[in-house]
Amino acid sequence: MQNDNKKGIKSWYPGDKPREKMLEKGVSALSDTELIAILIQHGHGQSTAVDLGRELLANCHHNLPELGRLSIHEIMKIKGLGFAKASTLLAALELGRRRHAADSLERPLVRSSASVAQYLRIHFQDLDHEVLAVVHLNQANRMMHWEVVSSGGITGTVADPRIILKKAIEVGAVAIIICHNHPSGNLTPSPADQELTRKIREAARFLDIRLLDHVIVSQEGYFSFADEGML
Repeated sequence: MQNDNKKGIKSWYPGDKPREKMLEKGVSALSDTELIAILIQHGHGQSTAVDLGRELLANCHHNLPELGRLSIHEIMKIKGLGFAKASTLLAALELGRRRHAADSLERPLVRSSASVAQYLRIHFQDLDHEVLAVVHLNQANRMMHWEVVSSGGITGTVADPRIILKKAIEVGAVAIIICHNHPSGNLTPSPADQELTRKIREAARFLDIRLLDHVIVSQEGYFSFADEGML
């Protein structure tokens, strides 16, 4: 690259500037560092935007999923990446996640546990704590609505079946799928997971709402109570 690291990007040869390179060769021709540099826009002191992008990636071992898990405060630990630049980076990462989620399951008809797991893994992949979500379906197994109903751990106190079923009634669901993540990667359902499944299944039955599945997701894959004959 034909540049002096002590100079800003404006002084570089045009073919070495990320934005100009993108216009000439297309966005796919840019490296991860160059894409980040475009988001950062400006360097700091003796560091160009590319230098800052390179340092940020080095701190994540050049692993984009690891980059996606950084908090705004962790990004701001790098000198030159203040609140505005860190916010821009997080916003871009979140847009990427949402696009991935939309591409992966904008299929309102739920056909399998795998399709639900794939969709929710994208939303849960950067979390370092457990959350429980509920997917609400109509008579044709079409997804009507989904939302996180508890966060921080799956126990009887934070995952109250009454709260879960109250929402199902409000949206007019005839079936639900519950799903939670295991940040540790272990997909084996705990005794608490099994007890929660039993409570929700029995309570839902009285309301003529079907519990179709309880899906556990992690970076390693997913576990389906229905597929394993545990419902």
